[in-house]
Amino acid sequence: MEITYASPSSGDLVGFGSTTAAVSTAGAIMPSRPVKVIPLQHPTASASASASNSIFTRWKPKLKRMTATEWISIFFPCYRWIRTYRWREYLQNDLMAGVTVGVMLVPQAMSYAKLAGLEPIYGLYSGFVPVFVYAFFGSSRQLAVGPVALVSLLVSNVLSEIVDSSDELYTELAILLALMVGVLECIMGLLRLGWIIRFISHSVISGFTTASAIVIALSQAKYFLGYDIARSSEIVPLIKSIISGLDKFSWPPFVLGSVILAVLLIMKHLGKSRKHLRLLRAAGPLTGVLLGTAFVKIFNPSSISVVGEIPQGLPKFSVPEGFAYLKSLIPTAFLVTGVAILESVGIAKALAAKNGYDLDSNQELFGLGVANILGSFFSAYPTTGSFSRSAVNHESGAKTGLSGITTGIIMGCALLFLTSLFEDIPQCALAAIVVSAVMGLVDYGEAILLWQVDKKDFVLWTITFTTTLFLGIEIGVLVGVGVSLAFVIHESANPHIAVLGRLPGTTIYRNLQQYPEAYTYHGIVIVRVDAPIYFANISYIKDRLRKCETDLDGSISRHGPKVERVYFVIIEMSPVTYIDSSAVQALRELYQEYEARGIQLVVSNLNRDVLLMLTRAGLVELIGKEWFFVRAHDAVQVCLQHVQSLDELPTETNPSLFQTLLKQRNKDLSIAELESGGRDPSISRITDPQLQDPLLPHKP
Repeated sequence: MEITYASPSSGDLVGFGSTTAAVSTAGAIMPSRPVKVIPLQHPTASASASASNSIFTRWKPKLKRMTATEWISIFFPCYRWIRTYRWREYLQNDLMAGVTVGVMLVPQAMSYAKLAGLEPIYGLYSGFVPVFVYAFFGSSRQLAVGPVALVSLLVSNVLSEIVDSSDELYTELAILLALMVGVLECIMGLLRLGWIIRFISHSVISGFTTASAIVIALSQAKYFLGYDIARSSEIVPLIKSIISGLDKFSWPPFVLGSVILAVLLIMKHLGKSRKHLRLLRAAGPLTGVLLGTAFVKIFNPSSISVVGEIPQGLPKFSVPEGFAYLKSLIPTAFLVTGVAILESVGIAKALAAKNGYDLDSNQELFGLGVANILGSFFSAYPTTGSFSRSAVNHESGAKTGLSGITTGIIMGCALLFLTSLFEDIPQCALAAIVVSAVMGLVDYGEAILLWQVDKKDFVLWTITFTTTLFLGIEIGVLVGVGVSLAFVIHESANPHIAVLGRLPGTTIYRNLQQYPEAYTYHGIVIVRVDAPIYFANISYIKDRLRKCETDLDGSISRHGPKVERVYFVIIEMSPVTYIDSSAVQALRELYQEYEARGIQLVVSNLNRDVLLMLTRAGLVELIGKEWFFVRAHDAVQVCLQHVQSLDELPTETNPSLFQTLLKQRNKDLSIAELESGGRDPSISRITDPQLQDPLLPHKP
């Protein structure tokens, strides 16, 4: 479509007055070259009215189209792999992986229960029912659920401040905590709040897990040294307690624990570095337990403490007790839920990507929640996905949730028939299993990489690591997440604002800082806002728009007829996906400010939702439909035609003259003259006719 200089919806152009329009129509002032402008489709009244109801109605047809199979898959994700199960290809791998993880989980579950301040049997309970439940309700096919070190340490730190670990109430509160964590996870899954974890950066997770691994390892020192140390999640009290009790040091547990730890680390290294020996990694914990038990059976040393009697049989159904302490456990439940989600969903997504299937974070939260809720009725404390066991499950070839069911069967067999064999396991052997497991969480290499790549993320890693190490895991999590959110808010409240220019020979507009050779034009400023516009950043955006009128780099050459000031500010809004009412009001004030100074606000490239918002707020009518364009290039063409029709106005001239004073130019400038701003064409940088600016008039 070819028009004189404005979009089809334009009549009299706002800011120029009827005189300007008439003169322009007559063709006395404007150059004869036609301008091609893509018409912008403004929303109708009905479309604007129906937009508010789209949020509530868009799910209705989708729900109607869902089949019975899809409904079953929502509530029981296991149905997805059951109906497509390839028995010949998957069965052997799943059984092997399940047995491998089960053999690894039995000693680890007892070790983590001791870390949580509970009897080893509760670790076995926590590795039994939740494993079965997650296999049916969880969406990951390789995630290994059960007790983990970080959650166990959190349970120990919080509950030890309420009641002594030797009290029965301690165990009841740990089981109640599992119920509370499960309820929170289910609520988050049903309300589809899985997106919350996106605000926690990888550097926060790395710093937190590294510091937590050090604290966990030091907390196990008492089993190596042979004497009790203070129970704390802070490194300073732990070190002080270790040093103050050195006179009670005992050699036998230290030597035995160190030997078992060395064996575990060697087997883990061989299992990781050599594929044909990968089973050694999973067999490490069982090997450590067997070595320690054999030593105790043969030499029967009195200085090495053992696990002791473990009840035989499966857990019985019981309702969690201790609801009188429910209020005091709420903050801990939120904290444990957050840590559990971070540890589980992250590795579940990574494993899903490696195995070629999609994973729904919200369904994952629901599956973990149901596993914890039902587990709490069978004496389990909070559980989640494990990094180490999930990695072993994947490396062992697990294809579906059948591997988890196999692991649960192994745990059930251990509870029914093997508990009498666990009585002589040395405590230092279980401690060595914990230490070997958490050593893989120490990620100092990440800190080095962040220092080289992004200093801001390195600072975030350092803050999280330091606060977790010296102030405790609970404070470390809160500070790390808080600082991470502060960075997000700062970036959102101070978005990038780019001044644009046209790349020679194209209709593409790019940042002048990146492409200083791009064309800019006297009297016109093109600005791109690279973020949604809302109440938190609108003041910053308004300030930056004002500065963009005067702060252009002097080294950038400008083209077109010289004018002494800015007449048009074009806002390119393609990155603006959202705008709120506060931003609309601020844009209204900005337009009025520009209008008072004789500057026309022009908008280009809005998405549908933003355009609907501006239409409903009356801003489109206020600015004028003719000043809304599909492309920045269209806006520049129209604005440049107006600038060419103006004489240079002195800065002290009343802005109202902008609407009335238009004067025909005495001669038609050549391209080189316009681009050089009236300089000698021989010194112009543009010599190739194909690169000459098509927006500026030239002689035929």
